[in-house]
Amino acid sequence: MTPRTFIMIGRSGCGKGTQADLLLAYLKEKTGMEGYHLETGKKFREFIKTEGYTADLAREIINTGRLQPEFLAIWNWTSSVIENLKPDMNLVIDGAPRKLFEAEVLNLALEFYKRENPVVLFLNVSENWARERLMARQRGDDKLEGINRRLAWYETEVLPVVEFFKKKKSYGFLEINGEQSIEKVQADILSGLKLK
Repeated sequence: MTPRTFIMIGRSGCGKGTQADLLLAYLKEKTGMEGYHLETGKKFREFIKTEGYTADLAREIINTGRLQPEFLAIWNWTSSVIENLKPDMNLVIDGAPRKLFEAEVLNLALEFYKRENPVVLFLNVSENWARERLMARQRGDDKLEGINRRLAWYETEVLPVVEFFKKKKSYGFLEINGEQSIEKVQADILSGLKLK
């Protein structure tokens, strides 16, 4: 069986990580194929806990809710893919890309790895819904000012990425209402992918 590739995209707090884990678990149960969940946000949070000049600068950016520069975001996920991806693994990318240039680089990386027919799973939620979820989550970087900045750059930076993938003929694109229960979102994903 050919390994599948999925890109989870949506506002911060929309449930990308949860749905990525559920999708990989479902695929493993049905096919026996291992999966790799590329969690870019988690990797960044681990990175900024380290010591060093770059980590210090990245920490300043994350603490104010600004978007990391493309070179650092690309390093984040490319190093993870290089270290962890195997040819017989399903892949779910969660939290990247967040800028148009990054989307173009990701497209080149997927071509390099011969990952055919990637599918973008767009978990669509409103700004207010996302803000409430992020405030309730109470992560260290989830302060109201930072959350509002993150939600603002979603409009200017991430939505053009969504449009980029919508127009790519070699990609599947599935928009899901993310403002539902975890179980209903998962059911809509599996149904939309014709996995159930």
